[in-house]
Amino acid sequence: MYLCNVEKAVKTVDIRSLSLAQLKDALVEMGEQGFRAKQIYEWLWQKSCTDFDEMSNLSKSLRETLKANFTINAVKVKQSQISSDKTIKSTFSLYDNNVIEGVLIPADDRMTACVSSQVGCSLTCKFCATGYMDRKRNLNADEIYDQVVLIAKQAEEKYGHPLTNIVYMGMGEPLLNYSNMMKSVDRITSPDGLNMAAKRITVSTAGIAKMIKKLGDDEVRFNLALSLHAANDDKRNEIMPINEQNSLAALAEALKYFYAKTKSPITFEYIVFHNFNDELQDAKELAKFCKNVPCKVNIIEYNPIALADFVNAEADKIDQFATYLRSQGVITNVRRSRGKDIDAACGQLAIKDKDKEASEA
Repeated sequence: MYLCNVEKAVKTVDIRSLSLAQLKDALVEMGEQGFRAKQIYEWLWQKSCTDFDEMSNLSKSLRETLKANFTINAVKVKQSQISSDKTIKSTFSLYDNNVIEGVLIPADDRMTACVSSQVGCSLTCKFCATGYMDRKRNLNADEIYDQVVLIAKQAEEKYGHPLTNIVYMGMGEPLLNYSNMMKSVDRITSPDGLNMAAKRITVSTAGIAKMIKKLGDDEVRFNLALSLHAANDDKRNEIMPINEQNSLAALAEALKYFYAKTKSPITFEYIVFHNFNDELQDAKELAKFCKNVPCKVNIIEYNPIALADFVNAEADKIDQFATYLRSQGVITNVRRSRGKDIDAACGQLAIKDKDKEASEA
């Protein structure tokens, strides 16, 4: 039971946490007509409305009832920075005063939103700024959805182009917030939501074998990316402690299971660190791992952070690395960093004190 009656209702329920059926039940309990739930849902998820007063096809009395009984915990942009390469990083304020970051990455053929799934992160990857933050909480599905809406608005207003792609590669580990991640994808892709194609969405994970299998069981239609960065357990343990409980063998088994269920190729993300994983032997190990499932490799430029001593491999080493992979039949792309000058690049998202101050200003 969400509401017994209007008098007893407590104004703590975020209306977007309710399913359509739950919202209908709540309205009926309040003496309203159940069919109104669909109208409200359209305002919330198709039109991304965050103000009950703007729901113009509802009666004033119903809008007042909604305001008296529900909240809409909308995410707000508190600060934005524009990079020299036109990347936009935004600090988002949440209803409980926590802050997260998201990024708009413009390119000639696409507009990509990079969204966060948690406040902070618990995985402590040694090369990632977010990994040095505490994980405060999971984001709700509507908070992930809101990031997409706000970044899409930036794409339209700043560059006159609609959002084309979404990557769950911001702060946090999406598979450790599985339920809310999946709900957010549903709201983004559903015809009664934003109606974006699932194949335009990529969810990135540091590698949690049992949850990768669950993605397979749920037969997801979005793309899966694995942040690999080493195809050697000793090296991966050193930089990604999650590997100690999710070995490469366990991940390979999970990825095979995922592919068997979804027929969706995997993307392996691989940062080439100077004097760590940039030798021919590392490339050979990666090529061997790639044989487990149909895949491609994105070699990512490393973006140094103050808390870690890693640096990017030299350009000729990266080229040699990519050339070897291609010689083994592995589809390989070398990705250059975007937004590095505003700490918006891969691995750089973290809430600094100045960001906190800006978000509270």
